[in-house]
Amino acid sequence: MLSLFRSAPRPGAGGHSRVLFTLAECVPFAIALLVVAIEFSPAHFLYTGPLLTATPALAAVAMGPKGTLAAAGFALLISVATATYNQAWGSQQVYTNIVALLLVSAASVTTSSAVYTQRQNELNQVRRIAVAAQRVLLRPVPARLGPVRAASRYIAAEEGAQIGGDLYEAVQTRYGVRMIVGDVRGKGLPAVRSAAAVLGAFRESVHYEEDLVEVINHCAAALRRERAMPGGIDQDDEEEQAESFVTAVVAQVLDGPVVELVNRGHVPPLVLSGGKVQALMPTSPLPPLGLEDFIIGPAEKAESYPFAPGDRLLLYTDGVAEARNRENEFFALPDAMEAEHHSTGPEFLELLHQGLVRHTEGRMTDDVAMIVVDRIDNEPSDRRY
Repeated sequence: MLSLFRSAPRPGAGGHSRVLFTLAECVPFAIALLVVAIEFSPAHFLYTGPLLTATPALAAVAMGPKGTLAAAGFALLISVATATYNQAWGSQQVYTNIVALLLVSAASVTTSSAVYTQRQNELNQVRRIAVAAQRVLLRPVPARLGPVRAASRYIAAEEGAQIGGDLYEAVQTRYGVRMIVGDVRGKGLPAVRSAAAVLGAFRESVHYEEDLVEVINHCAAALRRERAMPGGIDQDDEEEQAESFVTAVVAQVLDGPVVELVNRGHVPPLVLSGGKVQALMPTSPLPPLGLEDFIIGPAEKAESYPFAPGDRLLLYTDGVAEARNRENEFFALPDAMEAEHHSTGPEFLELLHQGLVRHTEGRMTDDVAMIVVDRIDNEPSDRRY
């Protein structure tokens, strides 16, 4: 999912913009190479000084200070080389060109540095706002919730991003420990609004709805209301929001050695028990939130699975399961979970993050949200968290 502050490219426009930007970066060096071709050919009588002088100025438009300095140095090198090759040293024209090139280069590097600093300040401000928003929307789960210890992690696919369409929450209620992990189909602000609507409904309904199915139904109703709300977004975002849905799984850890799940089109949670990982597949698959029209048959009900003391439960989004390397191989999540079964919850999530980065070589294409819970009934009190 795209982050809150990550602009969603219009269809067909994102790649076009990147191509234009790349071409703009190449223009200064293309001009410099054109000067080389002219000066080292029989057409060297043509006056190319203004072309070289313009090179650092053009570089300052599309490149940062380092790129501008590189373009200026390249232009100066060409100016010296061509003057030597054409035996033009001693003429007033050569020295005028070099002085002009040095002045324009100094002004271009200074301007580029100022613009770069301003953009960095603006980006830092946006990141501070994003961090504050993340703490409201995706706050860390408590380390201890009744009979379990918990940890959470959100990983943005894009460096510097903070909030996308992935969501999670864990709450202790009178009915047990209740958790949700979800993934919004969509991008940009509509995805964030959908995530906020689902989380808000979950945080409220978990405290007064005894039936776990009713909790997820409240989330679905909140999503429908959010999608029906007009105004405040442009036409493209309205179309994006109208087509969005949310895959989600809600879990409930009871006093007994069981966990109850309602899965609405989400990737199945994993349970590590006795050193082996098992996927908690639903017996009756259900569509995601927002696609209730596709529900056929009797009303859904929560499904129960064993969850004994010492077991570990992992709720996650498909950014983990679908992470691929250059050979298009999926990340082996069950193997990673089994290999790190002795680690604590926070340690496991950190190791899992490192494993994802290694597997994708830092090219993660989707955001990731995860909650790991360990059943600690009768567990020694000296376990570290």
